Amino acid sequence: MKAKITITLKNGVLDPQGAAIESALAGLGFAGAEDVRQGKVIEMKLAETDEAAARAKAEDMCKKLLANPVMENYSIEILA
Repeated sequence: MKAKITITLKNGVLDPQGAAIESALAGLGFAGAEDVRQGKVIEMKLAETDEAAARAKAEDMCKKLLANPVMENYSIEILA
């Protein structure tokens, strides 16, 4: 199975990369882009054939390594 994990900063956490992107977009003439937030997407193949087992493994990976639960939110999508 394939897992797609999206990690974003929690609301209220400063996002200097998002601010830099917003500024660059304005500088390029893309007016109206506001409150830009930057995140990351991690995709991986998992050996599990059961969706629940794949989700549990991805959840464990997020808690132990991939995401910082103090500053980040994450969502997991399991794809066939």
